[in-house]
Amino acid sequence: MAITASQLRQNVYRLLDEVISSGIPLEIERNNRRLRIVSLEAPSKLARLKSHTGAIAGDPENLVSSDWSAEWRP
Repeated sequence: MAITASQLRQNVYRLLDEVISSGIPLEIERNNRRLRIVSLEAPSKLARLKSHTGAIAGDPENLVSSDWSAEWRP
């Protein structure tokens, strides 16, 4: 997605922060040409991880040692 130079001017700091945090380049269209703002350093993949609220809470070892024989039917 490309934005205009006017849109860049209105939101320059927010847009630059987005490029830094996401690592996604920003394209600006000016006089029928495209310019690209790119972060030279890639953001950390671990920093971009989102928490999963439905994930296992507790000790995963409890899942391994669970007795499922009452649930299993041939």
